[in-house]
Amino acid sequence: MIDPQGREASRLATMQVFGWFGVRCIFRSPAEGDDWLYEERVTLWPAVDAESAIALAETEAEEYAGAIDAEYLGLAQAYTMADELGPGAEVYSLIRPSRLATSVYLTTYFDTGTERQTHTRQEQSSLDRRDLQE
Repeated sequence: MIDPQGREASRLATMQVFGWFGVRCIFRSPAEGDDWLYEERVTLWPAVDAESAIALAETEAEEYAGAIDAEYLGLAQAYTMADELGPGAEVYSLIRPSRLATSVYLTTYFDTGTERQTHTRQEQSSLDRRDLQE
């Protein structure tokens, strides 16, 4: 006779501890003319470490790229989540040093004016104030 409690204890003993990881992958797809569209996409993965999360994300990235007629560019960056999953949880963070002024930094890396995004009125007002301060 099989001992269900013993089997459950054995299963729990062999389970690996995992955490949640946000993995950012970069894609490129054709646009009109000679332009390319670049997409940064963050997905969430339960994994035992960042390397495993990246492996899962890259497999899914290849599938995603095929579905949208894009190319996965082979860049994946993982972030180990410290927060519990839920509203307001930080799923990705990247910190880089820079000597650029705020508006130049944002324009260089995030808000070139060609992004396919929508600014709220509050965001636009904040950007306008920032430009005046520098």
